[in-house]
Amino acid sequence: MINEIGLYCSYGKFYLDPKEPVKCAVISHAHGDHASGGNLEVYCTEATSLFMKHRYKKFAGEAFHITAYHQQFDLNGVKISFIPAGHMLGSAMVLMEYAGVKYLYTGDYKLQPDRTCEPIAFVKADVLITETTFADPDTQHPDAGEEIQKLSSTNINIMLGAYALGKCQRLISLINDHCPEKRILLHHSMIPFVKIYEQMGVDVGKYEVYDRKVMKTQQTGMIYMVPPMVFRSYFKAINVVRVFATGWKHLQSGHQIQLYISDHSDWNDILTTIAEVEPGQVWTNHGNGLLLQKHYEKSLVVKLLN
Repeated sequence: MINEIGLYCSYGKFYLDPKEPVKCAVISHAHGDHASGGNLEVYCTEATSLFMKHRYKKFAGEAFHITAYHQQFDLNGVKISFIPAGHMLGSAMVLMEYAGVKYLYTGDYKLQPDRTCEPIAFVKADVLITETTFADPDTQHPDAGEEIQKLSSTNINIMLGAYALGKCQRLISLINDHCPEKRILLHHSMIPFVKIYEQMGVDVGKYEVYDRKVMKTQQTGMIYMVPPMVFRSYFKAINVVRVFATGWKHLQSGHQIQLYISDHSDWNDILTTIAEVEPGQVWTNHGNGLLLQKHYEKSLVVKLLN
């Protein structure tokens, strides 16, 4: 069942990624549109708990129940296990089984390789509840390694806008791998999330804390990575090339370099996931599932949840 708070499992009496505080929440990953603070009971992976505790501090949640991937637990008769989603560190798809029926809630997920997080793992399910952020045949995410090399097309310093959690760490890794000549400076707000990655054993590569003097005196070869709000507020910044890393075309408008790097599945990835999971039904969430419903109209039941 879906309501204004989110997806509710009436059998197990818990919400999946609720939008506001609830008694019992199963959290797929720590991005703010999936992980709200203030829940009484929180079930998630270890990395997700660390990110939530940093972001929400004492309001993160009353009690955290940390569960490893593929380790089954029970919530009011519903058997649950977390499956790696490949979206960011600690992200999980939620496999639920009740009365012999298996439901797989994807949260956000991606199939592209990313050495800063656990790769996606596929499991079979009777019902697949999938995100459809980019469920459009016209959306094909390019190879991230090839995209990041666009940053080497200029020697001028770059202001790179990116989400502080997940995207930031992946970009640091990609820049180190494909643009080793670049020197990465990070906005201070991004550092704690990077440190949690390192605490969890992920080596993202070389980076430095932003130093204004360094940026002013060295006019070439620098990448200053900032969160979206800072990127928007610095719209008058001079002597830099402005770049924003995203899969959304409308957010690339007006930028000298367009960097299409997404941490979501594109159309082909969603089709691949459906083929791997082999569901009898697909329920769509977090996006528009109309095109997916039309694609499968003669072969598979596709139900739109939003």
